[in-house]
Amino acid sequence: MRTHPRSARRSRHLGAGSAATAATVLLLAGCTPAASPPDPGAEANSGAEADLGSYLRQELDWSGCEDTATNTADAELFANPALECASVEVPLDYDAPDGDTAHIALLRLPATGKAEGSVLVDPGGPGGSGTNFVALTAALWQAGPVAERFDIVGFDPRGIGSSTPALDCYTDEEYDAGSALRFGVVYDITSAEQAAELAERCTEGSGVANLVNAGSTNVVRDMDIVREVLGDDQLTYLGYSYGSQLGAMYATTYPEKVRAIVLDGAVAPDLTAQEFRVSQFAGLQARFDDLAAFCAESSDCVLGTDPAAANDRLHEIVRPLIGTPPTADGRDVSIWDVYLGISGGLYSQASWPDVVSALTALEAGRADEMLALRDSFYGRTADGAYGLGLDTNIAVRCMDWPRLTPEETTALARRIGEAAPMFDLDVFTAHDHHDECEAWPAPPTGDQPWLPDVEDLPETLVVSVTGDPATPHEGGIAMADALGGSLLTVDGKQHGAYLLGGSRCVDRVVDAYLLGLESPPVGTRCSL
Repeated sequence: MRTHPRSARRSRHLGAGSAATAATVLLLAGCTPAASPPDPGAEANSGAEADLGSYLRQELDWSGCEDTATNTADAELFANPALECASVEVPLDYDAPDGDTAHIALLRLPATGKAEGSVLVDPGGPGGSGTNFVALTAALWQAGPVAERFDIVGFDPRGIGSSTPALDCYTDEEYDAGSALRFGVVYDITSAEQAAELAERCTEGSGVANLVNAGSTNVVRDMDIVREVLGDDQLTYLGYSYGSQLGAMYATTYPEKVRAIVLDGAVAPDLTAQEFRVSQFAGLQARFDDLAAFCAESSDCVLGTDPAAANDRLHEIVRPLIGTPPTADGRDVSIWDVYLGISGGLYSQASWPDVVSALTALEAGRADEMLALRDSFYGRTADGAYGLGLDTNIAVRCMDWPRLTPEETTALARRIGEAAPMFDLDVFTAHDHHDECEAWPAPPTGDQPWLPDVEDLPETLVVSVTGDPATPHEGGIAMADALGGSLLTVDGKQHGAYLLGGSRCVDRVVDAYLLGLESPPVGTRCSL
């Protein structure tokens, strides 16, 4: 399953609203605080580097990308003759490097000049495809200075896109039909039997070894093999949202192997998994409040002219769908679909009019616009393929997050309903809920806090938008502080800024850091 955001225009600066063209790869970003990285000295002490010798010495066979696409939309993107593809073999289980292997898909936009190294790119998730993201944004890179001196390399983390083996729990048809696992404020699992059914489905579709090695710690180790095979002595990296977790984990695990790391839309390293999820929904609520105020400027606003009453008005519009979902394109549009569509539209201020229009149509009995927002959130392509690795998102979370008891999961749902009253409907917050990972075939490898305290880290750059609905600005401040790095504050209301926000100010600051390791002065601000 792969992402198919709308094609980027051939301009480096797309305009503030055009981040939505690439946002589907970021939409689940930040949903999963990562597992604690391994001890920085553990790999050398255990002799693991010697065990990985054959992986580190492999040579890449770069070729055209058309045959690596997994849906027709990506096939069109990947037909760009400027792009090259390859794959890197890694151990499926790093404790058994001589056992089964996985293959990490790479897509490269070669430097237009003499290459000084590579910029490794992850767009977020867990579930976003780096190969798709670089293919989609190739024209933006080509219009800027970084791609003159560096190869731009997107990678699909294990279980994503063209990487193998795949992680599968549900088919695309089941996601279309609404019979896959549904997400509101927590997953719609209300019994131990449902949790066991999920674990069984994922085990049958993916294999136990694949499931239990899906965690972020292994992804970070994969990144180090990729760095070595690319021929880079040190890593230059750009990670959006959940990708910022991977970058921070790499910096604290392999500090001596870092050249430059940009973390855009950084995830808070100082919050527990539950605290972070609440902060995310509070961020969505803040942007919904902004949308309600924007809508109220019109006398015929579907949410009414009193922004303070917008939550109740929203409930009036969507509550009838609980019992009688409308249909569009031959598919039932459930209340879960509606809230996913609204949430996706809140990720960029430019999409607010789309949300208002979709709600207006929905109240009139037409669900097609809301379904389109929902499909964009999930990265669903025109041929019915789901671009975001939704099953991988679950698998990574189950290995990264501490498990919650039913009582804790139920309390979390109630707490989110209080923090984000736009979601406070009985269908989301009033049931007794179970952790989706309750019956997973192995215990989690994560810990809290997930980012260790490591001194003397190399200089990093955090880019944080003040009105980010998915990874709130406070988290970006905390990430820069935890890493002892620089912070670029960006005034705006969207998720992700570099390349995606249409801000020359942001792009200049990040370009200067990636090219010359120039960190911005303390207090530097840009706007979208």
